[in-house]
Amino acid sequence: MLALHLSPGFSPTDATPIAFTAFTFSGGEPHIKLDLPVAGNVPEPVLISQRVTTAADFMQLLLATDALRRAGYKQLLLMLPYFPAARQDRLMVPGEPLSVRVYADLINAQHYEQVYVYDPHSDVTPALLNNSQVIGNQTFVGEVLARFAPEKLCLVSPDAGALKKIHKLAAALGGVPVVVCDKERDVRTGTLTGFRVFADDLTGRQCLIVDDICDGGGTFVGLAAELRKLNPERVSLAVSHGIFSKGLAPLTNTLDHVYATDSFSTLPDTDTFTQLALKNLITL
Repeated sequence: MLALHLSPGFSPTDATPIAFTAFTFSGGEPHIKLDLPVAGNVPEPVLISQRVTTAADFMQLLLATDALRRAGYKQLLLMLPYFPAARQDRLMVPGEPLSVRVYADLINAQHYEQVYVYDPHSDVTPALLNNSQVIGNQTFVGEVLARFAPEKLCLVSPDAGALKKIHKLAAALGGVPVVVCDKERDVRTGTLTGFRVFADDLTGRQCLIVDDICDGGGTFVGLAAELRKLNPERVSLAVSHGIFSKGLAPLTNTLDHVYATDSFSTLPDTDTFTQLALKNLITL
């Protein structure tokens, strides 16, 4: 199998990479030129990977797919570690699009043999995608938990929406205790209020908040403050997709440690931040 890794510094497999040149025309149009090997009568399958952080990234993916098709490559697989607009999976405010459906329709139109998605935000994404295969976060969280004392550990569900998922994860990891939390959000403004922890005492506990996405981090900063009131030994965070739109400082100033994968971007480790490479966590 060949691999076309479109995001610099991100290669989730050891398959032979295809070199390419990408640039943008003066009119703003992205372009790509693939340095393809000489193909025989039956070209090898190609795994395309792309971290979509902008609309230009998504367009580059579509252009690369077209280039491969025109060169005779028919067996194309796709790895989208972070699926764009996965959080826009229902209509909350009149006048807004169902964005995840728009992206899914564009992906489906490419007729990939397999579409790998890492820890999607909800069941809506794989339901909308053809030939989708979800890669869960169990291995990632398990690697993080190895850094904790098992007898002190508890997983923290940040809200009701994550509860089913985290209970399933806790069971798969051997029955790790779960603490349930909740919050209120104004869907029009995004303002967060009313953080609640449904526990009486966390003295001596090592709490790990687990979620799929960290954007600005307001949820986790607010929850950490409430958890601290119950006297835990540590409060840390593990997120599959670290967008960190406000930087790491607001999080690392409040939490003992933050763990993430490289599904969205590549960041350097620090004393309070550790990034695990998906290449070491998944098998494609």
